[in-house]
Amino acid sequence: MVLAELNIRHTRNYMPTRRVALSDTFIPTSGPAYGPALLAAVVSEFAAELDDERRDLVPRLLRDARQGLRTPRIALRYRIQTDTHGLDRSRHRIIGSTVNSLDGIGVPAIVLELDLHGRAVPQILGAVLAASSLPESARDIALNAIESAWLTPQIPAGFVVRRLIEGAPDLREFIAPGIAPPKAWAGVPADRRWAMEVLGLTPNEPLVRREVQLRFRRLVRVAHPDHGAGSSGAAERLAELSDARRVLLTVCDLLDLDDLESESAPSAPTG
Repeated sequence: MVLAELNIRHTRNYMPTRRVALSDTFIPTSGPAYGPALLAAVVSEFAAELDDERRDLVPRLLRDARQGLRTPRIALRYRIQTDTHGLDRSRHRIIGSTVNSLDGIGVPAIVLELDLHGRAVPQILGAVLAASSLPESARDIALNAIESAWLTPQIPAGFVVRRLIEGAPDLREFIAPGIAPPKAWAGVPADRRWAMEVLGLTPNEPLVRREVQLRFRRLVRVAHPDHGAGSSGAAERLAELSDARRVLLTVCDLLDLDDLESESAPSAPTG
């Protein structure tokens, strides 16, 4: 039984962009208040990983969250948005489950699952964003729990804690439709991989300027509100497409230059 759940969508660790959004979040604040406990646990788990610059920005973020955080906006050098297209997922939750005792007998327990495969900043941003999205009375309860966890990081008592180093097993290697599995990208630089995935190119496809331009134009038409797409998240998606095209066209220029140099190089003598 799921008692609280926080799904944070964020750019993958190897991508140069920094984006955070939420999806499918369940943060109950009444009764046992498992929602605030979950948010406090996430903040406590990741707080120590923030650098000094971002740590100095957290108190202001928490003050702003009291009034509700508008999106899109920049916080802790990440873009908070609503569009989840192509983003990875970290899932933290509290569940009613059964665990084995020392003698191997299953006993009921309240389990806290913490997904540790993502970077720290998106996790803390996601927790604050989830709290700020609640109605005002519930928001105060959730943010009070987060502020306490930020000042004195500690996992709330009473839970069996599962730390999932590689992410939740059923969400591991979350891949947006049309994107190749990670092993297929071995040897491809991170920025090039990100750009190819944004434009829907597979790792085995040769990079050709004309194909990059065609993909870009096709996806811009799909994403643009003037062609029937929704306006929510459209600006972020169009900016992402433009960045990806710029990266890949630069790669195409370098590849063309390498080809020219190879053709002009003198042949090695034979015999």
